[in-house]
Amino acid sequence: MKKLFKILIALILLIALSIYLPNKVITNNAKGKTFTNVKLIPKNKVGIVLGTPKFVSNGLVNLFYTYRLEAAATLYKAQKVDFILASGDNLTSNDEIKVFKEDLIKLGIPEEKIFLDYAGFRTLDSMVRAKEIFGQESITIISQKFHNERAIYLAKKFDIKAVGFNAKDVSEQYGRYTTVREYLARTKAVLDILIGKEPRFLGEKIEIK
Repeated sequence: MKKLFKILIALILLIALSIYLPNKVITNNAKGKTFTNVKLIPKNKVGIVLGTPKFVSNGLVNLFYTYRLEAAATLYKAQKVDFILASGDNLTSNDEIKVFKEDLIKLGIPEEKIFLDYAGFRTLDSMVRAKEIFGQESITIISQKFHNERAIYLAKKFDIKAVGFNAKDVSEQYGRYTTVREYLARTKAVLDILIGKEPRFLGEKIEIK
């Protein structure tokens, strides 16, 4: 019985460390690289807004989505980026990126300034494709702070210089599930780098100009 108890404690500690350490590494790596004040963020040619569904399960508009697009528009109008690259998963939702573009245009971003990445299946894919497909070695990531931090970590591992513009966050209650999911995503991000995970799909290069 004592042996079983010790094994159980060891497993709990191992799980706790596997969550705590990646979170610490990713948070520390992003210090000084995320911004909420548009006046302070350095300019980049391209701002990449990371995908999320427009609607949640109850049919209401996803606030993460709304705030990310508003942040992208703010950044563009402040002339802190010249182009917006909308990156998302075209497998789970055929319209996700198309809707992204339509809503960005409604917010005042010219159509010719918007580029679409239909194969941003995961944050890792979005970062690598920004460099390998769209030719960007220095980018501004547009998402909520927790997501920006993880994306900046991944970008650095693929030799991409990145800063994050923090979209407005949601309430603690609204984002409770996302917060838990993020801790697991950070563990997976570190693991993916350790095992040399590659994007699911690359394809032909697209020049942003």
